[in-house]
Amino acid sequence: MLLNLLQSLFNKLGLIVLFAFFLSRTGFVKGYLIKDKTKITEKLVFSVIFGLIGILGTYSGVHVNGAIANSRSVGVIVAGLFGGPFVGIAAGLIAGIHRMLLPTGRFTAIACGLSTIIGGAISGYSASWIRKQKKKYISGALLTIVIEAIQMMMIILIARPLKDAVNLVQIIFLPMAFINAFGTGIFILLIEQISRENELRAASKASLALKIATKTLPILRKGLNKISSVQVCQIIFDNTDMDAVSITNRTKILAHIGTGSDHHLQGKDIHTKTTKEALSTGETVIADSKEDIECSDPKCKLHSAVVVPLKMKDNIIGTLKLYKKSVGAITLSDVELAKGLGYLFSTQVELSQLTYQEELATKSELKALQAQIQPHFLFNALNTIISYCRTDALKARDLLTKLSIYLRTSFQTSEAFIPLEKELEHVKNYLDIEEARFSDRLEVNYSIDETISCDVPPLILQPLVENSVKHGLSQKSLGGQINIEVFKEDQNVKIKVSDNGSGIEDKRLNQISSTAYHSGVGLSNVINRIKFIYETDMLIQSSNEGTSITITLPKDKLIKGGSN
Repeated sequence: MLLNLLQSLFNKLGLIVLFAFFLSRTGFVKGYLIKDKTKITEKLVFSVIFGLIGILGTYSGVHVNGAIANSRSVGVIVAGLFGGPFVGIAAGLIAGIHRMLLPTGRFTAIACGLSTIIGGAISGYSASWIRKQKKKYISGALLTIVIEAIQMMMIILIARPLKDAVNLVQIIFLPMAFINAFGTGIFILLIEQISRENELRAASKASLALKIATKTLPILRKGLNKISSVQVCQIIFDNTDMDAVSITNRTKILAHIGTGSDHHLQGKDIHTKTTKEALSTGETVIADSKEDIECSDPKCKLHSAVVVPLKMKDNIIGTLKLYKKSVGAITLSDVELAKGLGYLFSTQVELSQLTYQEELATKSELKALQAQIQPHFLFNALNTIISYCRTDALKARDLLTKLSIYLRTSFQTSEAFIPLEKELEHVKNYLDIEEARFSDRLEVNYSIDETISCDVPPLILQPLVENSVKHGLSQKSLGGQINIEVFKEDQNVKIKVSDNGSGIEDKRLNQISSTAYHSGVGLSNVINRIKFIYETDMLIQSSNEGTSITITLPKDKLIKGGSN
């Protein structure tokens, strides 16, 4: 009797195992099992699926003495082990209540139904213990035997007459314990295979990320702009199974390759909810549906995405977005690929900035030697100091000290950023010397917000001030005035240098702007660095009544904590 029952149950179990195999290949089950966090709707669907597997186990059971020997526990136990208490109890309720309401096998209906629910709860709360075991399939099988033993006790306690209940338990316990333990072990092995496959995919994605990073390194050395972004997106698109790839800065789309390129246009303002969320939180955002992406185009075919913020130091400079057309198609390995690429790109862009800053700093040093600290400046400064030696020794000593500090600072421009106070001090030393040389012909006014504390690229003010002195005021017989202002406006920091000189001719002004990326000295040098670092243009206003130059340091790009 026992052997026949065991053989019958084993044959029936084959159907459930086959169903389990095909189920484990589905995208939903794979996605659910490898996610760290799942939504309540996903848990409900997972509960229903494994509750139905439990019901299938009931229907594939063998009728014995008014009861049903079955493999119902397999689906419920697996649901709890891999879904936790909520899923285990929910699957147990579905399969258990069905067993209670089944018209056949009424002798043990209540006992079996209740024990199914209890089994789901036990397996759910044992999930964390199972995850720690080396051989999970053996631990799961042993847990199943314990749950089957509890079911037998429930039959003895509830089913009546007692004699028939005891007789039934003697017949079905060993076959059911063995078959359900075997089935649970097989189920666990199938699910572990999914985890191993995912680990292999993750390793493959890591290798792919390095491959892509190697190809993009020479491109991103030039910085993150529209041209480099298009090239990078194309490389990612060609080397992955993504349906679309996009890169943005903080406000606009820099590139979009693939599906949706008809309305995710380069230069267009960012309009997707996921991108805005990633920019505001600095965290990776995953969208599983078109509604989550919230694209403004109703015909958009993109239905899932992962958005990773790109950072420079601690500042968010943009995002990398990987899209797929299917709902919920973004896997954990896709997320890891996106995060890996985002980190590598952020590092590459930051290194490109440092390289660019080093190059410009070198040019600035040359400028300090060849133009900013021209022989005639030193000659004039020394002559001024000599003249004061005869009339005002203390003044001469003070000017000599400032000249020494000015020269030393000019030669120490290798740092990528220096405190704003240091840059202002450098300019003040320069202007103190020039004020002494021009005497009453030059007046310098400072309006500095002392609450502002941030770092700036070196030598961004001295070329502006020198330009005012050399080209704006040197030809005026009297009344030369330079104003230097540092203030906050809408939480941005603004630096303004203005004079009442003769101004810059339109032709020269246009030349400065048009040759900014080819020249490395003077105003062009400053324009280059401001545009590259802060993604903003320097405002130059000039007329025959003077020149005003304003630099805006955006609040989201302030270095070293920004303004207080």
